Amino acid sequence: MALIFGVESSCDETSIAIVENGERVLAEKTASQVETHALYGGVVPEIASRHHLENISQLTKMVMDESKIDSKLISAVAVTYGPGLAGPLLVGISYAKALAYSWKVPLIAVNHMLGHLNAVFLFDKSISLPCIVLMVSGAHTELLYMKSMSSYEIIGKSLDDAAGESFDKVARMLNLRYPGGPEIERVAKDGIPRYKFPKPKAKEKYDFSFSGLKTHVKYFLRDNKNVKIEDVAASFQETVASILIGRTLKAVKEYKVLDVIVAGGVAANSALREKADMAHEKEGIEFHFPELSYCTDNAAMIAAAGWQYYKAGVFAGLSLNAVPNLEVGQ
Repeated sequence: MALIFGVESSCDETSIAIVENGERVLAEKTASQVETHALYGGVVPEIASRHHLENISQLTKMVMDESKIDSKLISAVAVTYGPGLAGPLLVGISYAKALAYSWKVPLIAVNHMLGHLNAVFLFDKSISLPCIVLMVSGAHTELLYMKSMSSYEIIGKSLDDAAGESFDKVARMLNLRYPGGPEIERVAKDGIPRYKFPKPKAKEKYDFSFSGLKTHVKYFLRDNKNVKIEDVAASFQETVASILIGRTLKAVKEYKVLDVIVAGGVAANSALREKADMAHEKEGIEFHFPELSYCTDNAAMIAAAGWQYYKAGVFAGLSLNAVPNLEVGQ
């Protein structure tokens, strides 16, 4: 049995968790800063770092008390080292280093995006490999061909705005709060996707481009003053979901796989899930989504990913540094 202590602080959630053998969450606590940063329309790194510093020790105590696990039983400390915001990442890394050193256990450096991937495996054991992964998290939109738990190939990515970024930017155009994804989804429930927005194409067949769609919405709102924002939100959300699932199904057919993993914050979007359900009914493709509460950043996914490194004996030194622009394959 291995108990992995997870630390996540890449953006605006401070999270601590203990996960057994990569599949059983023994305790987890997360402090969100969404309401704080909503005042500024986005995450302010300096404020986020300060809140991480204030929360991280308290969350650790809460997790240790709830799990009733002695620190001597912890097998390793796993921490996000990128991608993310430099200041917030460094808070988590410094804290994880101190714990690993004091507890005399290995330190594991986890790629945040692979953490999102493991959030799916944390609760779903029915996934057949190889498979296609649609990664839609914050500033990242990527398609991966996943051969095994340790082998990934990026076959498509966003060339400009990622899906999550486009949600935030369009939400601002509609005078909605940050974060944009949940706000657009909330408003879209009362709207009709009546407007046919363009689906920008990229040179490579699996790449994404959302900048043109965002710009189209901007000029559409400029030229159409009396439209209902509910209908604009529904139309935009429908277009993004259609682009994401459309590219994914192309990859599924070319790579001849049966399963698709959808991971990251945008995986919580109801329109995206509905499109996946429709594709399942029509094509028979199995789509695997994380539980809604595990779409956003959390330490359980980092600990679960850490378990994969732990089994392989891949550890980091105490010289570990933040890599804000870390790629999926690194």
